[in-house]
Amino acid sequence: MTINNQKRKFVTRLEEPPIARALFSSVSWAWLWLIVRVYLGVRWLQAGWGKVGSPAWTGSEAGTALNGFVSGALQKATGENPAVQGWYAWFLENLVQPNSKIFAHMVAYGEVLVGIALILGLFTGIAAFFGSFMNMNYLLSGTVSTNPILLFLSLFIILAWRVAGWWGLDRWALPALGTPWRPGFIFERESNKESL
Repeated sequence: MTINNQKRKFVTRLEEPPIARALFSSVSWAWLWLIVRVYLGVRWLQAGWGKVGSPAWTGSEAGTALNGFVSGALQKATGENPAVQGWYAWFLENLVQPNSKIFAHMVAYGEVLVGIALILGLFTGIAAFFGSFMNMNYLLSGTVSTNPILLFLSLFIILAWRVAGWWGLDRWALPALGTPWRPGFIFERESNKESL
């Protein structure tokens, strides 16, 4: 019996389970993400479109609706077990309320853009990230409604970003543009021209 004195290499990559690999990286499950993605997109588009068309959000009285929302959230920041944490109440009171016109426009147009991107399947993972960011802010403001469900679905879209837009524009946009760690064919051509 001989003993191998070579150092063993540690595994630096953990394999994902087959179900995760199938759901999050196989185009055969893209139909599932199409359904989830379009559902989320329609919800965001409807919410945003209502705000964009409202004078209290983006019109002559921009910011008044958001101020009402923030005032309601600040009322939930008191008591023994507040629904809105103190640090978030500080953010709402000191940053959002004084700049309510800017934040109202950001919320309204952000919801519309997230909705359109999800419906079209364009930059799906990024759109789902910003959607989940908005859901998290609504939850931190003490507004439950459908936000936990939308956040939950958005997290799955983020995990499935590689295939969630397969039945959408990402099918062409991602290979063309690439990712931060691997340029797409458009940028590969540009780097090849520069190297010549």
